[in-house]
Amino acid sequence: MFYIQSGAATILQEREVSTFENIYHQRQRLSDDATTQAKPLALHRACSPKSFSPEPTYKETTQFTTTIAADGDLADIYYPVVPHSSDTEFPIALLLQGALVDKADYSEFASEAASYGFIVVVPNNERTIPLPNGQPLTGLLSEQQQVTDVLAQMQVEDADLHSPIAKIVDTERLGLLGHSFGGAVGVGASQEEVCIPGICSDSYTKPPELMAGIFYGASFRDPVTNAFPAVNNQEVPLGLILGDRDGVVQPFSSENTYDQILNLPKALITLEGANHYGITNQDNLVREPNRPTLDQETGIETIARWSALFLQAHLQDNKGAFNYIYNTGDALAPNIRVMSQSMGLGAKTLMSILEIQ
Repeated sequence: MFYIQSGAATILQEREVSTFENIYHQRQRLSDDATTQAKPLALHRACSPKSFSPEPTYKETTQFTTTIAADGDLADIYYPVVPHSSDTEFPIALLLQGALVDKADYSEFASEAASYGFIVVVPNNERTIPLPNGQPLTGLLSEQQQVTDVLAQMQVEDADLHSPIAKIVDTERLGLLGHSFGGAVGVGASQEEVCIPGICSDSYTKPPELMAGIFYGASFRDPVTNAFPAVNNQEVPLGLILGDRDGVVQPFSSENTYDQILNLPKALITLEGANHYGITNQDNLVREPNRPTLDQETGIETIARWSALFLQAHLQDNKGAFNYIYNTGDALAPNIRVMSQSMGLGAKTLMSILEIQ
């Protein structure tokens, strides 16, 4: 499910050697008698597909560092620059770091994601977990409890007039981002039925503010049994992005995780030419055996764009972003292949949502 390496030695390793072929779109057939209930509209008027652009919403972002009071973690917070007189509020996007990857290594990705209209929070969470061989591992390791701890901290920051993000945080809308081990933690946080040791937090309760999650280079797998458990992600749409040159988490594992996600919508997005560290500022020559054929800057921008648009679709009810993720984006974007399933909507309802004439 995840890898932690020391030099060339792999501590946790997947055994599959496979190719990821025949990527195709899985569209739900429309039925006039199918029904759905729309979510409440976000604070901003959602863009229709006719006026939609997949480019960033804000030209400038900035960041500061704070402490998560509940656990003492330092966290970098990235957010769009808006006039002081603005009454705009931005949803929260918590980025769960990969194993032993410092928060600073995600600065370019986090800044790009924030430019789509999010408060992106990137903590450094240090703890000790048991490895499958019984040995302890101490280091930067995400955990589910961060979801509720960061949400509580953002409520404090929003209310604190001395905070740089005072009065601009939408504390009722939370999305998850994640990389590798952090992605596994994020998938686990979308449900409460399966607890994988080292990934779950015993005291974790999924908050109602959690509305969606999308993760890069991740799978949800029990490292002891090698099983891919079912993910009962009720009311939390999930997306997975993988690089087809990932030598750490095999594409096969992300595909298996996608298959085990029980509730729609869901998406599996393949970025051609990217490896496991396509999301970080620099490639990792030690822990990743495969070199990317896609340049790092393009990889980061692409992963951030698809991640942010997925969250726009599900946190802000952005019709254009929804249509881009589930219907049109892969035909417009180079190096991208998409397998997706959206909810089984009635034909009239879907036409209304996407404003298809």
